[in-house]
Amino acid sequence: MSAAPAEILSLRRFGDDQIVTLAKLVIESAFQPIVEAATGAVFGYESLMRGFQKLGFASPLELLDKAEEAGQLLALEHMVNSRAVAAFATLPEFSTRTLFLNFDSRLVGGENAIVERLVNHLKRANIAPSSLCFELSERFDSGKMPDFSALVRELRLAGFKLAIDDFGAGFNGLKLLCDQPVDYVKIDRHFISGIDADARKRHLVRHTVNTAHVLGTRVIAEGVETEAEFQTCRDLGCDLLQGYFIARPTTHLSELQPTYPHLALNGGGHRSSATLDSILIRKQIEQLPAVRESDELESVFDLFRLNPRQAFFPVLNANGEPRGILHEYHVKEMIYHPFGRDLLKNRLYQRRISHFASPAPIADLDTPADEMLKIFAGMDGSDCVILTENMRYAGILSASSLLKIINEKQLKTAQEQNPLTGLPGNRAIRDYVQDAILDGDQPRYFCYCDFDNFKPFNDTYGFQKGDLAITLFAALLRRHFIGEEKFLGHVGGDDFFVGISGCTVDELQAVLHRLLDDFASDVRQLYLPEHQAEGRISGHGRDGTAKDFPLMRCSIAVLGLPEGFVFSDGQAVSARIAEIKSRAKASPGGLVLEALGV
Repeated sequence: MSAAPAEILSLRRFGDDQIVTLAKLVIESAFQPIVEAATGAVFGYESLMRGFQKLGFASPLELLDKAEEAGQLLALEHMVNSRAVAAFATLPEFSTRTLFLNFDSRLVGGENAIVERLVNHLKRANIAPSSLCFELSERFDSGKMPDFSALVRELRLAGFKLAIDDFGAGFNGLKLLCDQPVDYVKIDRHFISGIDADARKRHLVRHTVNTAHVLGTRVIAEGVETEAEFQTCRDLGCDLLQGYFIARPTTHLSELQPTYPHLALNGGGHRSSATLDSILIRKQIEQLPAVRESDELESVFDLFRLNPRQAFFPVLNANGEPRGILHEYHVKEMIYHPFGRDLLKNRLYQRRISHFASPAPIADLDTPADEMLKIFAGMDGSDCVILTENMRYAGILSASSLLKIINEKQLKTAQEQNPLTGLPGNRAIRDYVQDAILDGDQPRYFCYCDFDNFKPFNDTYGFQKGDLAITLFAALLRRHFIGEEKFLGHVGGDDFFVGISGCTVDELQAVLHRLLDDFASDVRQLYLPEHQAEGRISGHGRDGTAKDFPLMRCSIAVLGLPEGFVFSDGQAVSARIAEIKSRAKASPGGLVLEALGV
């Protein structure tokens, strides 16, 4: 709530040199939770300024601009951040959380000793530097600041984490991501608002996520305000989420929770069951020992000595998050130089592991193998992909391990193909459905095909004729569905699956009617002339009673997902299809189509 006009005016009677003095009286720190997308657990908090209205300013940015004009920006920033750090230190689990602080890039340059002041302040509060992440705003063009890169390097070497704030809405976010070793990219609210219904935004966010992961950077979606935005950002691969849907900022820190129940109700993970990819990846993961970036180099030498065949080790921060890798050749001069060890013991040298670590691509354990291969290939010259689970280090995959995974996946896929039709089996169908429901860029249709009156035909004519009917239908599927946007699968027996994306309902219905007509016509030829003439066949039902059955046909249940509709529950698809199948069998034409999410 804004302050009363009289109160604002009374505060403004003071000179500009009193901004910090007045700010100390009214400015408070509000914390807004940032949660892990895969679990909903709180990862950290962004510190936001509150109380600026009482000084007569419409936003924190106006207050900062005024302080900069008055030459008090550094003092104001130091006061605000000091209070935020002090508040953070009172939280029960602060040592396992991250505090995100805004950093005004106008402070770059000069003799401000920013980093030294921060490090000393954290030591007094017993907070590890890796518990703090500074958000570098795109509001000002850092490319015109000659000291900017040096400051970024100094902050990172000191152990602080770095984020690009409002990515995509400012001066040079892509250039920052390319040039600076940042830990997080915070995608601007503009790209998150209504993303569930905007294919262009989904496309941009998906590619931002992939690009960031190749560079070893995690992605935070800012301003998530609806359940649909939450689910879409999570399913597009965003690592962390922040916004009113998760929790609003609060100055009452007792209101903060370690988890928020409503997030668990919206699905606690990307997939409801393990995919073939995740199973194979977990078999090949190498759990190399990791080093902490704050460790002394002497400990690394011992690690290389004890593991002579290992050329590199992952580097983690104090919170267990990957920061890159340390390769043997980075420290070879220290290892083999006759005075290398003596140099390390010299206090003036002051080199730690963080000085020698280099970036490496990062992927979650549940990342599909094909995407992981693209991530690895995109980081030319990388030794490995660092794997994480719930944002923490889980192991590494080497190039040879990735190739083994791809080869084994192809072999498993071939083994699981139905021997009669050569079509993919149940696991491939399940993985296709799980991927398709997460990709709302275009309409998708899941078609489940099931023969009617197949049992009496099979009982009368024998399994060889039954197999002939099955192979006939598989051939018709291949004839009617051609192209990359089509997926054909064989559930088993006389049950088939067709996945289609990108077409209209009318186009789909037309091709399905042709398929049903062609099958009814072709399968009729498998019956004896007298059965064809009578249009029926005698046999026994599933209950064992004798009766007449019509000639075989196929019924198809279709579940459609409209463009923009994204969700994670593959089991819900199966349950809905089961309902539609019974109605398709009972319908005159054998085809029933329903839409989910409309």
